Amino acid sequence: MALKSTIFKAQVAVADIDHGYYADHALTLARHPSETDERMMVRLAALALNAWQLQALCHGDGTLAFGAGLSDPDDPDVSLTDFTGRKRLWIEVGQPEDKPLVKACQKADAVVVYAFAPAAEVWWRGIEGKLARLDRLQVWRLDALAVRALGALAQRSMQLQATVQEDALALSDGAHHVELALTRWK
Repeated sequence: MALKSTIFKAQVAVADIDHGYYADHALTLARHPSETDERMMVRLAALALNAWQLQALCHGDGTLAFGAGLSDPDDPDVSLTDFTGRKRLWIEVGQPEDKPLVKACQKADAVVVYAFAPAAEVWWRGIEGKLARLDRLQVWRLDALAVRALGALAQRSMQLQATVQEDALALSDGAHHVELALTRWK
């Protein structure tokens, strides 16, 4: 018998100071049985970091949602789709291979990767040359220690405040606070 995904609910108040975006998001996350709390919370952080694009790219008339992720390798971890069905933003977390990223760049206007594992530096050195020509691609590095702390925020029901300012995300549940700095690789 196959294991089922675990459902998490999150109320996330996003305050993106850099982009002047302030909104509340009611989110449902399905954590695949093989997914860690850290990876799931990086997906949530990626959504918070890019929520402003819902207004900037789609003027509020689009869908910012979690994809099938680990259940379907051809589906993004997070995506922004406008009202016509066009993929405006495709987000992957972790250390994806180059070929799926090339396909994603053909399907979406922009592709963003958030690499976060301790081995991300090794992954990047090995794949950087293969991704250099992809002009629609951005690659960001998240601090592995901060991601571990982020994973500790995971609860089946979450009330979170996400503040984005100067390439950093502060995520808080009231009792715990995590600062997540981002470094742009590409």
